[in-house]
Amino acid sequence: MEYNNREPVIVVENLLAAYDENVILRDVSFRVARGELLAIVGGSGCGKSTLLKYMIGLYRARRGRVVINGVDIMSADEDILNQQRLGIGVLFQSNALIGSMTLAENISLPLKEHTDLEPEFISRIVRMKLGMVHLAGYENHQPSELSGGMKKRAGFARAMAMDPTILFFDEPSAGLDPVTAAELYELIQSMNRDMRTTIIIVTHDLNLVFAVADRVIMLDAEKQGIIAEGSPLALREWEDDHRVYDFFNRRKTRHP
Repeated sequence: MEYNNREPVIVVENLLAAYDENVILRDVSFRVARGELLAIVGGSGCGKSTLLKYMIGLYRARRGRVVINGVDIMSADEDILNQQRLGIGVLFQSNALIGSMTLAENISLPLKEHTDLEPEFISRIVRMKLGMVHLAGYENHQPSELSGGMKKRAGFARAMAMDPTILFFDEPSAGLDPVTAAELYELIQSMNRDMRTTIIIVTHDLNLVFAVADRVIMLDAEKQGIIAEGSPLALREWEDDHRVYDFFNRRKTRHP
């Protein structure tokens, strides 16, 4: 499927990402179609997580645009930016769960902060979200009482609390055993398929990429940008750049 010809929900144009004078990404441009499941990959230090933070508006770019649903979040004021964030769910590596709170309290936080829903209705939503990630009945458990995979799924439930149309995942399978990771892949696919959620995944997990991604963007630290874009299978056969072929075929990096 040609995603570049479909309606874009996210447009990144000529993005310059830098910390002080240290440029991480230069002139990065791409689009994400509505309902697409896009993976962003690359070696350590290539700027994957940095790009995610710009895309969700945590950082402001020195140059370039990040347009989400028609709004440039790089130039938007704080009120508009906060409004846009209501339609976005984010799962960081840490899962963003507050250890002193139960799962129900964690998931209900954004609902209490951003809606006027009655407590009883919020409780129903919490139970529904936990049920979607196969954690029904765990409302009163604290994160410390859960396994790593269960914490990850609880983080998914919290990311979905506001029914976002876009989900960002930063290394969602990190630290998981193969069986738990496979369950996570299935959960991500069901979110994308059943809820038509646009999903952007930052990862180095090739098993995850081949299992769920419609399209992949590969970043490179030396180029400070994108060196390949296409389906996972296309990038595994990529012959234009040995870095891409080596990465997707798990080969030791060669030197030109």
